[in-house]
Amino acid sequence: MALSLYVDTTRWRAHQKSVTDQFPGLVPVCKGNGYGFGHERLAEEVSRFGTDMLAVGTTYEAAKIKDWFGGDLLVLTPFRRGEEPVPLPDRVVRSVSSVDGVYALVGARVVIECMSSMKRHGVLEHELPQLAGAIDDVRLEGFALHLPLDRTDGSDAVEEVIGWMDRLRAARLPLHTMFVSHLRAEELARLQQQFPQTHFRARIGTRLWLGDHESTQYRGSVLDVTRVSKGDRFGYRQQKAASDGWLVVVAGGTSHGVGLEAPKALHGVMPRAKGVARAGLATVNRNLSPFVWAGKQRWFAEPPHMQVSILFVPSDAEEPRVGDELVAHLRHTTTQFDRLVDH
Repeated sequence: MALSLYVDTTRWRAHQKSVTDQFPGLVPVCKGNGYGFGHERLAEEVSRFGTDMLAVGTTYEAAKIKDWFGGDLLVLTPFRRGEEPVPLPDRVVRSVSSVDGVYALVGARVVIECMSSMKRHGVLEHELPQLAGAIDDVRLEGFALHLPLDRTDGSDAVEEVIGWMDRLRAARLPLHTMFVSHLRAEELARLQQQFPQTHFRARIGTRLWLGDHESTQYRGSVLDVTRVSKGDRFGYRQQKAASDGWLVVVAGGTSHGVGLEAPKALHGVMPRAKGVARAGLATVNRNLSPFVWAGKQRWFAEPPHMQVSILFVPSDAEEPRVGDELVAHLRHTTTQFDRLVDH
């Protein structure tokens, strides 16, 4: 019995097609845990719908996925002098975010990142004149801009890209290809219309693989159910049951990513109030699990174990049975499933 990821394959692939249709020349992104599906599965999907390039996060991911995908591999993490060398084929393209990095990659295929308003990494405007000489010794595949998701200052993503296009053109740098992230289809179309000689390629991961939330579902199998009465002690720490009910052992623990949560940026009064409430409940060992039974998310009876979680289901709910599956609201990018089921 397992923590399973169920995929409505027909619906999932229909969503993939809708995204690839909106973004001609799209570069799919497969990094981390493969957005919850795994590198091998996403490589199969990319090979199925056809593309000449796949983006990965690191050189280590490229070394693994090269055996599953036969096209070009774009490594998104920028090259740094002194990094551990990883044997990679010539079809791997390295991202570079500094003039020094370009000089260090003689003969390599490179994409040069420009510093966007993300302010994460990239060459700066005043460094562009230095690139003119540096790119003579590399095979330049294009430039790239990684843009922010939210623009709380009201700025325009297209204008930011146009600004960099103008700077690159003024520095007499080749503009045959520009890789971009986090642009809408209509924004990409505006850019393509304004710069018809440049091939704009959108790098897309989350929207491509996780854009249709209804096409996937995690479920954990019930392994054991034990009746408890109010005051009964249980678990590693021998806590007392707060009321009558059942202790439900369900597949899915910390090794799967259950109970692990990335920090969230909260906006507005209500989300902040909910965050404070959750923190308050946690101080008295009340933590809501991601597992749903009888229409409600159920509380952890105690912190999740490595491969299972123990939930408390009160006696006023239907008793779960061994073999039942509980839907689990889990974040794809932090979850490792036991099995993937196409249906």
